[in-house]
Amino acid sequence: MWRLMHAQNRDRVGLSWRGELAAATLERIDELDVLEVIAEDWLNVPRRRAAALAQLATERPVLLHGVSLGLASTAPVETWRLERMARLVDRVQPEAWSEHLAFVRAGGVEIGHLAAPPRTVENAEGACANLARAARVVGMLPCVENVATLIDPPGSGMDEGRWVRTIIAASGAPLLLDLHNLYANALNFGCAPGDLLLAMPLDRVSIVHLSGGRWISPPGGAARLLDDHLHDVPADVYALLESLARVAPQPLTVIIERDGNFPAFDALLGEMAQARAALARGRAGRALREGAAA
Repeated sequence: MWRLMHAQNRDRVGLSWRGELAAATLERIDELDVLEVIAEDWLNVPRRRAAALAQLATERPVLLHGVSLGLASTAPVETWRLERMARLVDRVQPEAWSEHLAFVRAGGVEIGHLAAPPRTVENAEGACANLARAARVVGMLPCVENVATLIDPPGSGMDEGRWVRTIIAASGAPLLLDLHNLYANALNFGCAPGDLLLAMPLDRVSIVHLSGGRWISPPGGAARLLDDHLHDVPADVYALLESLARVAPQPLTVIIERDGNFPAFDALLGEMAQARAALARGRAGRALREGAAA
């Protein structure tokens, strides 16, 4: 059973850990409910550094977030990669770990990107097989994240909502719902963000990512919203979080992601406050709806 589902009984909001923000994060740690740490940053660190992260995990809930396994593929994830993740999970004892529904390599070539695979039955089955292997080796299922893409995956037989629902239902994995990824994909491919949100298995969401991006104009192509984690969370994404909190009864853990172009730490705390306000509005709306139905 996935630990996070039993670890919380309320909505929580936190930040992704970044070295550039480490000092301010530790100084203001009491203002964060939870921290998310990129697993690959800690896989090969000296034992002392790993012990420091394990100590932090005893003081503040920590989530490990993987970016390199490439679960959404018909190719099995190499055992050594899973064993390395298992060792880190064993040392740190996080509440949960997560990975992306993406592929990152093919034919031994690393593409250096979290790419959306063709949404086919075969790739869904491959993702479920990889998730089962990950659960066996690491000791618990990862929470899986929807990914942003600038190109509608060619050869797909499913839309994004059905693709995610299929994998979640077959694997039993929880969903890490990245709302900016969802927002960008909806705008880039002509779907209303609210409709794509409702197409997701919202009863299986436990972690939520919020981030920002920017519009780009590829030569000869239509403008695309790029999820770059370098900009503030837009108002529309907070609105999606409010909608999610209105329809999903389970507690949610929300993480603000920022990979660069860092603002003052107070600005990040302000984004956390906006996330808490969006959650509160959604919960209030749900309570009103349930009261009216009673």
